[in-house]
Amino acid sequence: MVIVDAPYASDMLLEWLEESQHPVLANDFARSLEGRALNLVDDAEARALVDGGQRVYTNSENALAWLTDNTQAEGLKRGIELFKDKLEMRRMLAALDEDVFFRELSADDLAAVDFDELPERVVLKPTVGFCSMGVYVIGSRAEWDAALADIAQDATRWQRMYPDSVVDAQRFIIEGYIEGQEYAIDAFFDAEGHAQVLNVLKHDFAGPEDTSDRLYTCGPAIYHAMAPVFQAWLDQVNEIIGVRDFPVHVEVRVDGDHVSPIEFNPLRFAGLGGTDVSQYAFGFKTYQAYLEDDLPDAHAYEGDGTDAVYTMSLLNPPVGTDGTEKFDYDGFAARFSDVRGFHRFDVNKIGSYGFLFVRADSPESPELDFLLHDDLRGFISEPSDAPSSPAVPAERSGQAEMPAEIPEEALFAAVQHDPSAIRLSL
Repeated sequence: MVIVDAPYASDMLLEWLEESQHPVLANDFARSLEGRALNLVDDAEARALVDGGQRVYTNSENALAWLTDNTQAEGLKRGIELFKDKLEMRRMLAALDEDVFFRELSADDLAAVDFDELPERVVLKPTVGFCSMGVYVIGSRAEWDAALADIAQDATRWQRMYPDSVVDAQRFIIEGYIEGQEYAIDAFFDAEGHAQVLNVLKHDFAGPEDTSDRLYTCGPAIYHAMAPVFQAWLDQVNEIIGVRDFPVHVEVRVDGDHVSPIEFNPLRFAGLGGTDVSQYAFGFKTYQAYLEDDLPDAHAYEGDGTDAVYTMSLLNPPVGTDGTEKFDYDGFAARFSDVRGFHRFDVNKIGSYGFLFVRADSPESPELDFLLHDDLRGFISEPSDAPSSPAVPAERSGQAEMPAEIPEEALFAAVQHDPSAIRLSL
């Protein structure tokens, strides 16, 4: 069974749901997708499917509350609770990552922390969070003080935008900064609890202060080098957690031969349709492989015999814009020789201009360097009340209205105040 929810479902996912007729929960978001011939099922039927053991996939963490509130699938609900809570995951996996410092604090306790007793560099974040909202990388007292001031100013806004099950502004975790190369993993634990790694994306940054989701790269070389490492590590994780038939999107850092988790995202793969990159790179859909227990064979990961890589890139608005500007989608796409897909977003609802998918001839392609470092200002023009022209290639919209309790201007303001706030745990 599939639960689609705000803020965005890609056309690739929706078209596959139409073709496959997998049951889809008839929530407000699914019903708002006009013109889609989805196999909608009501709450009672969806509950029976989940409680009967049918595999579940969702494109958005907004759907988790329905599962925890409406089903009796205790193993599923326990997995959601553990993977969503960053502090509990740190505790559960401490034996696999003994050297990582971490501490839980309430929002009221933050002001009493003795900064001099903390490690040289730390990360402060809500124990339950989304889009890296409220995440701060701190290496000095000035940065610590600025983070506390920001939290004091913005915590009320976070609570207004999201329920506690998505962002909890009252509980925080301080943890040591994790060094190493960052990766994102789309994987699932099968019926026996073994990890099946579907895709591995190398996450690169423009510099040490960059926290964006601008460049995720995948391809045969990355998959063959890292998938066995992550499969073995995820099997170790699940010896502790013990979930079955459970998809996860995981962010990790690798330093030498040691894997350290950043966070786990339950019951989904890369967000905002980012997992579509597996279709472009390897010719299969991750959610289809999971829901139908149809793993791609080895040939899918052989590639075309070249050094080509495939990327997904989230296009964050520059600081100083206010969401009224017009973004030149066609002009931006023209900078690349092989655009495979372009999800166009309403920046005021999602906080990003879109998700771009590109094939490049090699990991050292100048196009990828441009993609990683360009600030997008050259593609922004005067404010316009009219929506931008469709992206290339044209897509039907899988975007729906955000929930009424999340003001559009608040989401855009969050991104402008802290560009890292839109980071999607991709």
